[in-house]
Amino acid sequence: MTGIVLAITADADSGFWQWVAYLWVTYWPMFLRGAGITLLIAITGTLIGSVIGLIIGVIRTIPVGANDSALKRGLLRVINVILSAYIEVFRGTPMMVQAMIIFYGAAFAGVFLNRILAGVLIVSINTGAYMAEIVRGGIISIDKGQFEAAHSIGMTHYKTMKKIILPQVIRNILPATGNEFVINIKDTSVLSVISVSELFFSTRSIAGAHFKFFEAFTITCVVYFILTFTVTRILKLIEKKLEGSDTYTIHGSHTLVETEFKVTEGHRE
Repeated sequence: MTGIVLAITADADSGFWQWVAYLWVTYWPMFLRGAGITLLIAITGTLIGSVIGLIIGVIRTIPVGANDSALKRGLLRVINVILSAYIEVFRGTPMMVQAMIIFYGAAFAGVFLNRILAGVLIVSINTGAYMAEIVRGGIISIDKGQFEAAHSIGMTHYKTMKKIILPQVIRNILPATGNEFVINIKDTSVLSVISVSELFFSTRSIAGAHFKFFEAFTITCVVYFILTFTVTRILKLIEKKLEGSDTYTIHGSHTLVETEFKVTEGHRE
């Protein structure tokens, strides 16, 4: 069986689209490998960052009453100061700078991180800072009457969060979480400063080999768009699934009417 080989050549006299086709046919494994690493870091970083944000959001909304011990009030105050500092630092500095400091700072301390693991760590910590505020806002948005009702029947703060509040919060912050995921797909490009071989880094290597940066990054732009467009469509389907149907059927209503009719008829007799 003979296979069909697609051969495209390009030289100095070739046009823009011919170079685009040549770069794609020649280097498509590198483009796809870079896209795969981009997705891996974005997905893992978003998931870990969401867990970090969820934990911090819950801790920062623990109520402190006048009847609580001085130890508890002092401990929570110290923890809130530390968490607030973490959030402000990682929200107030570029991820590129964070990547440089964490990766090369760890190397300076004698800890040599795997570049992909370092990328996941950086994206997770950065995402956690943003998700912490999103989760805190989601918890605050829940009506206080639900907290009071839960406490009135003897539920602890932990059970109230687990059984009542967090299920609502997770549903409400799903669009914001999806937005963070899309942002992380694009922001992984800054990890090229620590030589993580994601999509941007791979494209820069391909473009440098032929000095065709415009043509190479045109392909990368299309790949990024396909990734983000696909992710947003999937997230919208998930949101729609969680919202449920717009039409509702009240089961048992016909039986209820028949029962009422029979009772009325029996009373007439």
